[in-house]
Order: sequence, then structure tokens, then C-alpha cells
Amino acid sequence: MLNKSLKAGHQLIATILAFAIVPISGLATDIYIPSMPSMAESLNLPESSIQLTISIFLVSYGVTQFFAGALIDAFGRYRLSTWSLLLFAITFYITAKTENIYVIYAMRVCHGILSGAVVVAKRAFFVDVYKGKERRHYLSIMTIVWSLGPIIAPFLGGYLQEHFGWQANFTALSIFCVVLFVLEVFFSGETLKEFRPFKPNFLVSEFKSMLRTPDFSTAILMCGLSYGIVIFYSLTGPFIIEHSLGYSPIVTGYASLVMGLAWMFGGFAGRFLIEKPFMPKLSFANSMQLFVIVGMLVSSYWLSNLATLVAFAFLVHLAAGFLFNNYFTYSLSRFPNAAGIASGLVGGVTFIITSAISYALVAILQPSIQLGIASGYLVIGLICFSILFVARKRKFFG
Repeated sequence: MLNKSLKAGHQLIATILAFAIVPISGLATDIYIPSMPSMAESLNLPESSIQLTISIFLVSYGVTQFFAGALIDAFGRYRLSTWSLLLFAITFYITAKTENIYVIYAMRVCHGILSGAVVVAKRAFFVDVYKGKERRHYLSIMTIVWSLGPIIAPFLGGYLQEHFGWQANFTALSIFCVVLFVLEVFFSGETLKEFRPFKPNFLVSEFKSMLRTPDFSTAILMCGLSYGIVIFYSLTGPFIIEHSLGYSPIVTGYASLVMGLAWMFGGFAGRFLIEKPFMPKLSFANSMQLFVIVGMLVSSYWLSNLATLVAFAFLVHLAAGFLFNNYFTYSLSRFPNAAGIASGLVGGVTFIITSAISYALVAILQPSIQLGIASGYLVIGLICFSILFVARKRKFFG
């Protein structure tokens, strides 16, 4: 049953299922964000130990994508993604039932590995099934749908935490994956037409060739930095809102919902302006983002509360979502004849950069108030500005 090809009559429902599966990495990352302070207290651990669960996930998620792309090109998309969903359900359930932080760390590694497999497979699904402008259309929508994870997850997680505790977050994800697994078995199928051999030397050669392409490698780097802004907030925001400002996990969930909406609206703007000249719109977005960050930094010295934190962060994340959508769509479309490998490389480098920059800034700055978040935003914004300046001067994007 897991070897069948996708039936023509099932293409629409398989596409809908792909859209439902793509946000799973965001769900796995963000659903327990409002629970992080409570997890630290419940498990009698420092904040850094709980923050590390997100970084562990992102690193394993990123590293897996390097190989997942080659694996799905060699063995197919359908079998790998379907079994990943079943294993997801099992590992989420184990996470919900343990209070041992090392077991949680191990399960987070598993979640990252499985996310890498299933998300890369579903990205390649759209490249397999759709062509030309239709492909770009669906890839752009995919990045927007992917952003639904950070929107829905913490909003739901805040209520689950308030009424049932942090374990309920992972129980809900387990049930969700069981449902998706059953639907995939009945309605989806293999979309790969030409299987490529899994050869390490070939893989390394492809990676080198792609990364030596200046526009492709620059786009990936900017993807990682743009998403790093989101994860930096996720690692720090809940502790500031619940500990420093004294609000409940439900308020944390609503604040994260606003951040997710900002990311999604930025993605919509990216899709709406997809035909506009590439460099001018990205330069403008980055400049506006820096302007807001400086405003947040300066105002933090005399005005710092929940409203200002959310308002400034919303605008910063709005620009980040716009930048990410453009760079991500560009990089995924760059090598259509090696979609699986390209998708894996894009995801792998993106999330390793994201994890490194976000966790490093948290460790160095240790933000406990709005000023700390603004400082972290400024570091990432200036790095993006510098890279974009070089890319424009050297005409990487034409």
C-alpha cells in the first residue's frame, strides 16, 4: 500500500494533505512555547535547559534535511513521509508521558529528524506535481501555509497549558499525526517519476555545485537569518511575558499568535509582490525592518510593556516573513531538476543558521526585558543589511 503512485483523481486531496503536513515542523516547535516557563518549574530546571529543546529540534531538523532530499530522490517521497507521520505519533506520545529531560531531548532529536523527512518530501511533492507558474504559485502558498504552524500552535498551546499542563501539547500532536497518517495511506501516493541513485559522492558534488551558485547560497543564508528573528523571540518572549511582565500562558499564546500573523501577512505580501523586481523590494523591506528595530531599541529606555513589545515585534516579524517568503521561494525554484536535493539543502542550511544565531544571541544577551529583544533583532537586521548590500553590489540576483 505504501508503494502506490498518486492517482490523478486524488491529486487535489493529496495537495490539501500536503498543505496540512507542511506546518508540522512549526507545530512541533511552537505549540509548547507558552508552556516553557511552566516546564522549567515543573521539571525543576533552569530556563536554558528548556530553551535548549528548541535548539536541539532545529539542529536535528536542519541536519536531516541534507540527507532527506537525497533519500526522497532515491526511494520516493510517499513512503518516507508516511512512515514519518506514524513515528511522529509515537515519539510525541512518549514526550507527553515522561518527565526526564534527557528523554525529552532524545525525543526532540527524533522530532527534528522526522520533521526533516516529511517536510522535504512534501516540498518536493509540489515540484513534482506542478509546473511553471503554477509551481511557483503553490510553492509560494506553501510557505504561507507553513507559517500557520507558528500561528495556531502557541495559541492552542496556551489554552492546553492553562487547563491540562504542558504534556497535553504533545498528546494533541500525537493524535494529529495519527489522523494524517490514515488519510495519507488512503488518499496520497508516490509522485516521483525518475528515481536518482543514493550516492554520497554524488550528493556532495551536488551540494558543492549548488552552494557555489552565489544567488542560491545567499538566498539560503538570508532565509536562516530571517527565521532566526522568529526563533529568537520564541526563546525569550514567553519568559519575559510570564516572568518579567507577570502574564499567563494564555497571554503568551495570544502574543505568539500575533507574531505568527505578522509572519503570515509578510508571506502574503511576498506572494502578492512576487512579480515585482527582486532586489528593490527586498532592500526596501530590510531598510524598513531596521528602521522599526532602531525605534524599538530607542523607545525601550522609557516605554516598555506588553503592548510596545508586541507592536514592535509584529512589525519586525512582518518584514521577516516578507523576506523569508521571497528568498525561500527563489531558492526552492532554483534547481527544479534536483528538487529533493535542493529542498534538503535549503532546509538544512536554513535551520542550522537559524538555530546557531538565535541560541547564540540568547546566550550572549540573556534578554529579560524588551531592550534585550530589540538588541538581538538589531544584530540580525544589520547582518542581513550587510549581506544584501554585498549581493546588490555584486549583482548576485541579476
